[in-house]
Amino acid sequence: MYRHQYVERETGSIRTEAIFADRIVRTLYSAARENAPVLFRALTGRHASALLGYLNYDVALGARLSGGRAFLRRLGVDLRECLDPPESLDTARKVFERRIRYWECRPLPADPRIVVSPADARVLVGSLREASALFLKDKFFDFEELLGRDRRRWLAAFAGGDWAVFRLTPEKYHYNHTPVAGRVVDHYELPGRYHSCNPAAVIALATPYSKNRRVVTVIDTDVPGGSGVGRVALIEVVALMIGDIVQCYSEVGYERPRPVEPGMFVVRGAPKSLYRPGSSTDVLLFQRGRVRFDEDLLRNRADGRVASRFSLGFRTPLVETEVRVRASVARRIDGAPIAG
Repeated sequence: MYRHQYVERETGSIRTEAIFADRIVRTLYSAARENAPVLFRALTGRHASALLGYLNYDVALGARLSGGRAFLRRLGVDLRECLDPPESLDTARKVFERRIRYWECRPLPADPRIVVSPADARVLVGSLREASALFLKDKFFDFEELLGRDRRRWLAAFAGGDWAVFRLTPEKYHYNHTPVAGRVVDHYELPGRYHSCNPAAVIALATPYSKNRRVVTVIDTDVPGGSGVGRVALIEVVALMIGDIVQCYSEVGYERPRPVEPGMFVVRGAPKSLYRPGSSTDVLLFQRGRVRFDEDLLRNRADGRVASRFSLGFRTPLVETEVRVRASVARRIDGAPIAG
């Protein structure tokens, strides 16, 4: 079974994902990984990833873009959302790095207790406390490796907490937005590979999200004007054909972008960073007992009607829900004790 399905949140419909370069990725993560490990390592390195990105987005997709808006519609790009004139999106890179009028087409919930999605993505949620068949975090990431084994302060802060994995597919809007309001207390980069975020690759390779190059931003929300959900870690993970993660926080629109630095206050729902073209992943970590995930995300995760590759590979129902950036994904647990 090669289908990968997910639940469309707005309608509750089951959708089948059209996965880019699926056959190539499955071959790379099976035959090449097992029989040619040196080649596999080279292909998931920085230089090969950049070359594949150029061939895929500047050459192959670039040629198709010359066919016009019909191809963009097939990708699922809604040109009506774009901030820039549609005719200016004349290269694949411009399409995948497009800006949207998010203040109109991705409204922010008014309730400040709500944690919002950092991206247009397909999300799975869970807890580091889950056991038995649902002990999923060891499939997606190694907790200590994800944050950096030498970051003992954050390993202690998020131990036993909750997580959400947001998988961006290539056609998505590729800006990340801040999921909470608060003060940045740490911001650092961890080196790593450029593994694909294709579900087949995730199943084949143990803990891929903690092996890729990634940027970690820790936000303290227990400050004046903050969301009041404790410390929150946003981990932005590169993937195959992702060239860079550009930190470009803008409090209003996309105006006056600036790098993310410790000490700065960030508002909820603002653009924070931009992935270069391709597929990529965000991981959110929450401290124990500070948030409760939305019921539909928990319910959809175990929907046995959906043919998810994750369900197949992990031997348990495990279904993603498609969410929009700045939409609700969790809510503050009022009265929860403030962790240190």
